[in-house]
This record gives sequence, C-alpha cells and structure tokens, in this order.
Amino acid sequence: MPAYAVLRDLSGASMAGPFEGGAASVDDEQVPSEPRVDVEELAKEDVRVLARDPQVRALAPVMPTRLVRPVEATEAAAATTAWGIGAVGADSSSRTGTGVVVAVLDTGIDAGHQAFAGATLVEEDFTGSGNGDHVGHGTHCAGTILGRDVDGARIGVARGVTKALIGKVLGDDGRGSSEAMLQGMQWAVQNGARVVSISIELDFPAFVKQQVDAGTPADLATSRALEAYRANLRIFDTLMQMTRSLEPFGAGCVVVGAAGNGSRRELDPDFEIGVELPAAADGVVSVAALAQSPQGLAIAPFSNTFAQISGPGVDILSARNGGGVTSMSGTSMACPHVAGVAALWWEEVLASPLPANPSTVTAKLLASAATDGFAAAVEVADRGVGLVRAPQPTP
Repeated sequence: MPAYAVLRDLSGASMAGPFEGGAASVDDEQVPSEPRVDVEELAKEDVRVLARDPQVRALAPVMPTRLVRPVEATEAAAATTAWGIGAVGADSSSRTGTGVVVAVLDTGIDAGHQAFAGATLVEEDFTGSGNGDHVGHGTHCAGTILGRDVDGARIGVARGVTKALIGKVLGDDGRGSSEAMLQGMQWAVQNGARVVSISIELDFPAFVKQQVDAGTPADLATSRALEAYRANLRIFDTLMQMTRSLEPFGAGCVVVGAAGNGSRRELDPDFEIGVELPAAADGVVSVAALAQSPQGLAIAPFSNTFAQISGPGVDILSARNGGGVTSMSGTSMACPHVAGVAALWWEEVLASPLPANPSTVTAKLLASAATDGFAAAVEVADRGVGLVRAPQPTP
C-alpha cells in the first residue's frame, strides 16, 4: 500500500474519560494548533475514512524530494569574497541576530567546521542516514546564515546567532521525502525556531519515474504524480496555516524557501519555470537568485520566476565540508541570505515596540527590500519586491 503523510491537529484532542463529556469546553480560537505529522500506509478506502477524522487536517502521498542542486561555478568564476554580505547590508547592519534561533532543513552540517565555533548546533536526522553532512549543501547554506569568519573572511549574514536547529531532511545522496520535510518543519517549529531555511524541492519527475519503472503506464503515472503534488501543496499550506496560528501565543516562525533552479534563460529568454514547492506554499517567503554584472544586479539565468524577494545567489562564498570555504551558485545560496537577514529583522523587531511576531518580521523583510541597483532588463516578476536588505542604524 502507498505511504501517506498525515497532518493532525492535536490541540482539540479530548483528555476526558468516557463518561466525562459534560465538562466545559474551551473556545477553539483560544487554543493554538498542535501539529503532528505521521506516516501511514493506506488503502484507497482508508484514505476516504481518515479524511473524515476531525483531527486530520490534511494528508498526501509521500513524494520524493531533492536539494535545489547548486549550479557549479567555473574555476575562473569562483568567488574570493562573500560579496552577498555587503550587498544585503549585513556588514553595516545594527543587528547580528543575537537571541534568534534559526533552523536549516537540508543535508545536515559539518558541525566541526570553524565557521560554527561557539554556536550550539542541535542536530536531528529525519532520513535514517545519521547526522552529519556528506553532501556539503547544508554546511554551505548554514555558513551563509550564521557562519563565523573563516581565515579572516566573513561569510555569515547573522554572526550573532548562537543556536541553530539542523534538521537533516535529505540523505547522503541529496535526496529525501516529503515525509522528512514535513516532520523537519514540525520539529523546527516545536523547538522554537524563529526562522526556517529550506533549499529543497519536491521531485515530480522522480515520482513519475518510480511508478513507470514499477510498470504503471506513463499517462497514469503522470496523473498520479500531479494529484500527489497538489495534495502536498495543500498539506504544506495547512501546516503553514497551523504555524501562523501560534503567533498570538508568542511562537511561530518565518519560513524561507529557495525558488528553484529550473529556468534556462541562457538557452531561451522565455525558458522560465515557476517557483517550486515548498517555496510556492502559502506563507513561505520564496527567494530568487541574483548575480553581479557590469550593468548592475541581474537575475541568474537558472532562477525560477515569480519569487517574492531576491538575494545574492551566484558565486557565493561560504563554508566547505571538511574546512575552508568554497563558491556555489543557486537559489539555494540566495535563500540563506534572506534567512539570515530575517534573523536580523527578528532582533530588530524584538527590540522595538512593534508586535514581535512572524507577520511583523515578514512585513519588514519585504518592505525594506531595495529596488535600485538592478540592471535595466531585470523584470519585477523575476526579482520580486527587490533585493533583501538588513536593518540599518538610525541616522
């Protein structure tokens, strides 16, 4: 039987005994959602019955996921400085991310790297392959968010972050499942993350291939994959909605997602792919990738379109597995720039009289984006509201 991810809301679970139904009830609007993600093997009839369970908010077939694979930089193009730090204004910001807990859902982390010296890294493996990063993707992304200086070079946007939740949701081959992604999100929220960075995507082609390889006709396999993709969008939307319900209780987080690297504008200007899941889910801040050019900031040719905001994503210098630094390109690299700036805005908001919640931080993040400095040909649909910018000192 196929496996399904089942999202339950346990906030309304009754603790009364079988003969205690007359007890006073609590207004549901005053009780925050308590999400739990389970995985169950279900027959067709089981799906229909489970969908009627009042605790079940959404369910979806488990789909494969993969990292938003970086675009390899040529030796000549490899960066020697982390240009994104200055581009987003982190080097001149009045904030460092002090007191903000961030979560990175990725391939794990090289916890012994000097970029993370002094930071508390809470690791949790959702893949069965064990903690640690054997791909290098998660280490690079985490380095951009909170990395300390490496051999005198600054790589981290929010160097004041002292605690990071590292959810390994992709295995040592860079692949995983929607089950792991959803469970990683649940874990991050329940452990106090204020910012969650996700540079992964649902792997629609792999889901089709799995079924075709098992003997399913291609048209039927494609139809099933489309249904599963739609259901996973709904389950992630619902999880985000449940997360937002925590805001009145002082919890909740800003979720930032890489838009994806599927576009091929270098082949055809119209070869543009829309934002991938989970970045396309309601409430996730989707991020496009920018490159430097003589004419100003340009959209990276691989960056998917219709993202909400953009960040430096080409020739990005950050932590390398095993030590030192390396250069990578991709919306995977732009996403942690925005996540790091989100941590700076959290610190700014917490020190202000504004409501300290994810809605306020997201509003600041989007409203403060820079719209100047772009090459003339860059379209708003590609770069979103603009280049993410860190809070600056009051003049």
